[in-house]
Amino acid sequence: MKLKSVIILILLIHATFSFAQEKNADQVKRVADLILNENYEGFKLTGTSQMITDYSKIPDNENLQLASRYRTWEYWNGVLNTAMLKLYEYTGEEKYKQYSLKNYAFIFDNYELLKKLDAEKHLGGDVSQLYKMGLLDHCGSMGSGLLEVYKLDKRKDYLDYLNKVADHMLNKEVRLDDGTFARLTPYPKTVWLDDLYMSIPFLARMGQLTGDKKYFDLAAKQIIQFTKYLYDPQTQLYFHAYYADEKEPGVAHWGRANGWCIVAQVNLLEFLPKNHPDRPELLRILKQQITGLARYQSESGLWHQILDRTDSYLETSCTAMFTYAIAKAVNEGWIEPRYKTIAEEGWKGVITMINEKGQVSNICMGTGTSTSMVHYYKRPTPLNDIHGLGAVLFAGIEVLKLPKDAEN
Repeated sequence: MKLKSVIILILLIHATFSFAQEKNADQVKRVADLILNENYEGFKLTGTSQMITDYSKIPDNENLQLASRYRTWEYWNGVLNTAMLKLYEYTGEEKYKQYSLKNYAFIFDNYELLKKLDAEKHLGGDVSQLYKMGLLDHCGSMGSGLLEVYKLDKRKDYLDYLNKVADHMLNKEVRLDDGTFARLTPYPKTVWLDDLYMSIPFLARMGQLTGDKKYFDLAAKQIIQFTKYLYDPQTQLYFHAYYADEKEPGVAHWGRANGWCIVAQVNLLEFLPKNHPDRPELLRILKQQITGLARYQSESGLWHQILDRTDSYLETSCTAMFTYAIAKAVNEGWIEPRYKTIAEEGWKGVITMINEKGQVSNICMGTGTSTSMVHYYKRPTPLNDIHGLGAVLFAGIEVLKLPKDAEN
């Protein structure tokens, strides 16, 4: 081939790759910008469209709700706030950083007002988890997002809350006899796979903030112990739950729970000291999960709601989580570059679920553990369900970072 032809071919390949990258970035920003546009300030009267932005004029004995679902104190918003900061780091666009800074500032600037409204039962369940801190759901994910915000805005009340979360995880969280995090629902000492994400990202970032090894040690122990109870060697997937009272796993290899598991792992490896003694075992567990998941990816690039049941629907949030984690593992050099095609095909599947407005379809709504497989089959998928939006942003950002010259 003549030199001129080679140069033209190289330029065409570069142009094609650049166009694809630009298209991917547009998809990510479309989802993020819709969230920004719907992140309204203040409160509204329940059942009406009446907005209240002057908090000195909140009427007595009226039922209120936060004007935006993106300002509630619930774990999915911890994911979203962290993802927006990652998008800011990637694009340099200030609006994504301000989204997260303002969301946390709103909560803590109005802490006493929100607590009063919650205590009087005039605010529904929008912020009650901020004060309860009875489950990892209540504090882990939002605490992890707050740790990222604290790097940019070192408010004392933020640090006070972070220390409170740390105390809960270290000393008060329900555990099995061997120290594995557990819940008292739906049965005594149930291990939920979701709880890896509700704890590990916080512990990893707290370890980074304080330099205290105990946070890394606890996080690593949880991943190893959860794998002991929930990993199924036969399918190479994780069960959603383990019932300690019966010493039996649950019935389903639920997609998003497996997603929480793998995202928690890459969060820990990102912050874990390189010389930590558990690092080799954690890397082994991560690769084990990736190779297992690869066996269940559909032709569309998407994974199923119940991973090993092809008659269950194709689900977006778990696909986004797997895509993000695998792309992150490639980008960090934790696994060989050959695995990047799994993430690339996953992202191709995810973008088929994003419409022109930036709304995402086929996200399973919130799902508790169940002994019935039918429970998982029939979970609804409301348009733009909040449970998967942060994962979609994470996936898109990390795929954009994939090396174009990696082996396939």
